[in-house]
Amino acid sequence: MGIHNLSEFIKVLEAENEVLHVKKEISPILEMSEVVDRLCKERGKAVIFDNPAGSDIPVAMNLFGSDRRMALSLGISDIEHLAAEIQDIITIKPPKGLVEGIKLFPKYGKLFSYHTKTVKKAPCQEIVEDKVDLSKIPVLQCWPEDAGPFITLPIVITKDPETERLNGGMYRLQVFDENSTGMHWHKHHDGAVHYRKYKRLGQRMEIAVVLGGPPSLIFSATAPLPPFVDEFTFACFLMKDSIKMVQCKTVDLQVPAEAEIVLEGYVDPEEDLRLEGPFGDHTGYYSMEDYFPVFHVTAITRRSQAIYPSIIVGKPPMEDTYMGKVTERIFLPMLRLLIPEIVDMSFPSFGVFHNFVFVSIKKDYPYHAKKVMSGLWGLGQMMLTKFIVIVDEDVDVQNMEEVMWKFGNNVDPRRDTLMIDGPLDQLDHSSPYSLGGAKMGFDATTRWKDEGAMRDYPPEMIMSESVKNKIDSMWATLFE
Repeated sequence: MGIHNLSEFIKVLEAENEVLHVKKEISPILEMSEVVDRLCKERGKAVIFDNPAGSDIPVAMNLFGSDRRMALSLGISDIEHLAAEIQDIITIKPPKGLVEGIKLFPKYGKLFSYHTKTVKKAPCQEIVEDKVDLSKIPVLQCWPEDAGPFITLPIVITKDPETERLNGGMYRLQVFDENSTGMHWHKHHDGAVHYRKYKRLGQRMEIAVVLGGPPSLIFSATAPLPPFVDEFTFACFLMKDSIKMVQCKTVDLQVPAEAEIVLEGYVDPEEDLRLEGPFGDHTGYYSMEDYFPVFHVTAITRRSQAIYPSIIVGKPPMEDTYMGKVTERIFLPMLRLLIPEIVDMSFPSFGVFHNFVFVSIKKDYPYHAKKVMSGLWGLGQMMLTKFIVIVDEDVDVQNMEEVMWKFGNNVDPRRDTLMIDGPLDQLDHSSPYSLGGAKMGFDATTRWKDEGAMRDYPPEMIMSESVKNKIDSMWATLFE
């Protein structure tokens, strides 16, 4: 079974010696950020600030800041095992009859039985604060030029007014005053899609912001899920258990019962947008000020012993690096469903999720690599990728040295480059226009004659297997 709440997760990490406690008073204004930035750069442990200045609510950070802690958060030993499980599920062949179906049920049937369950009482509503005061929560100002304190690890729950399906997205919230924040969703995000629907309907948009809850749901809120899979269903699958949900006090939404803190409120689509930012972002640069909707908080509910989860982003590696790596591994099987010639892919940390992706393919025909580039740019959040590098199937895309060696040796800039215009991430500051600009694909596969190669590529230097095997057998005593 998975982990149901933040306290449970912290206990798991403490049992694994993965947590540091800071007993001294530390300010959430810049000081916590500096501590956590150093831990991230050292690949250090999670940290609990037990005595934050100005608040009696402890702050938990860097909880997901390693491959090991990401695996622990999902209740598994290895992320690749989860990827293999997803691969196994999506390649299930329909049973040919009742007997075969019965044989498959013990292995797969339970996977589809996990779903959300409604409860009447919940830990996240042990305290209900009708008089809203966001200053009681130790919200961090992470970087010197930030416009103020920002809530950085929220699960923002919205409801599609047409289908009534819930969405849980992760959008930063700049705290404006004691009862309002910004709502920084990009135009491509599901929350913004819902917002535009409410605006067309002329209706107020109710929102619940969840802090804490099942770690699998926190991760799911960051994941680029396909439209037919919601974050709650996916989190239940990751947990191998149901998520208990409870009705909010002042808005018609349900939230995870095991959350630490919940902010209930609304956005009014008829209200003027408000200037939000700057904010030190995951690109390593400040995302500049812009206009976004205002989230009005109508109530705060929380546990009696609540913990405030937070994250800082900035120059990689940061905590979000490890979240991104899990996304890369477990969504690879789904990507192969649509583009089966893909062997492996890598989103390197220096690419900050949308700048670079390296992809290896089984090349079967001329210009195959350019076909894959076009396919990737047509898939969900992959549309925002600025640079795609395609290599042959025998290249390890997790090894940047190997990828760039192939890139430098195989690419002719004029022949092997594909440039198109299209959507870009809103945080990309290099493009001449916000939300759009040029993107490039590089075909670093071995070139064939019918792809414009005017001469044969030379053979790659590879030692013979017989010699390697002989030296392997001698190695233990070779230097005696």
